[in-house]
Amino acid sequence: MIDLTRHLRRGDQIVWGQASGEPVTLIEALIEQAEAIGDLSAFAATSFSGAITEEAARRFRMSSMGAMGAFRPLASAGLLGIIPCHFGQLAAMVRDGDIGCDVAFVQVSPADRQGNHSYGLTGDFVHHAVEKARVVIAEVNERVPFTFGDHVLPASRITHAVYTDRLPVTVAPAKIGETDKPIAQHVAQFIGDGATIQVGIGSVPDAVLQLLTDRRDLGVHSGMVGDGLVDLIEAGVVTNAKKPIDTGISITGTLIGTQRLFDFAHRNPLIGMRDVDYTHNETVLSGIPNLVTINSALEVDLTGQVNAEQSGNLYVGGTGGQIDYVRGGSRSPGGRSVIALPATTKGGSITKIVHTLNGPVSSARAEVDVIVTEFGAAQLKGQDIPTRVRRMIAIAHPNFREGLEREAHAMLSRGF
Repeated sequence: MIDLTRHLRRGDQIVWGQASGEPVTLIEALIEQAEAIGDLSAFAATSFSGAITEEAARRFRMSSMGAMGAFRPLASAGLLGIIPCHFGQLAAMVRDGDIGCDVAFVQVSPADRQGNHSYGLTGDFVHHAVEKARVVIAEVNERVPFTFGDHVLPASRITHAVYTDRLPVTVAPAKIGETDKPIAQHVAQFIGDGATIQVGIGSVPDAVLQLLTDRRDLGVHSGMVGDGLVDLIEAGVVTNAKKPIDTGISITGTLIGTQRLFDFAHRNPLIGMRDVDYTHNETVLSGIPNLVTINSALEVDLTGQVNAEQSGNLYVGGTGGQIDYVRGGSRSPGGRSVIALPATTKGGSITKIVHTLNGPVSSARAEVDVIVTEFGAAQLKGQDIPTRVRRMIAIAHPNFREGLEREAHAMLSRGF
């Protein structure tokens, strides 16, 4: 195991890659050695490895932009520092020092003939951490694909390399439930031939992708993609032929999936790994015609305000790239921005269409376009408050509509 005491100093701030790009071997070494070095802190956007347990999180300070994936238990235990920010801000926050980065941990592919390593499974903001860091420690993993991105990591920039041969963090496709299917059907109606899509990972996005097999010439420009992309490319559905930029190439910042996705991406010119300054850039997104963005929420109020972060007293989500893509899809010529969620939770006992949010406003009502539940699609963009309220009540679970109408009476009477 690497001796981190040779490279890290007391009080260092560490940034590492997220999701399938997590450098797990380096994280394991940090857990073992953090207390010997002292006063360390670390930032990661998301985590699916489960490497940072509650016990580990007591050995150094862990922070993130949200409690997504394996970070949720840490947030519940009060062991995760939440930094409210949009994913599209992260590169600038690292560059400007708002998120400190003395040390960068990166997982990369084996080097090519020129001695350059690919960032492999994540392009997003890791390059900016490498540029900012005093120390760059690379986990060179034989099983990480060489992908084509904005940047490579020259061997000369690596302070120390650790060589591994282990399966990267995998995230299997989600199990699609009965509620997910009608939600996906309502979402899919907004995706026509030639559209460019942005989707995340999870049961609803996976269900949507399964409904697109009859579409033609779809494009992809997304912060992350999973195994479902492989299905659509191999079926000839995703061709990216209609995109005015990156024609013929599916653009993403992070690959989150299984070995099937990793193998497909290896030296595949059909996949373009891009920096967060590009994948989440409002000017780029609004310039892509017929861009349809699909994101999720924990609850939405009757005027269209979205909470994607907090459920009751628990912080369980995060802002992520939602607002970047809500704005992008809404501003795209012919595009749409969709927020999709089930109408209820806790076995149907709690409504997720609410009069007043129980958590923060992650996406403002002025930005929101379409809200979808299993009961339909509420198109809110350009609509006044009473119209929004009526449309939102119509997609709430029938058991809660009467109560929502009572709560909304004053709002409907005054018109705002």
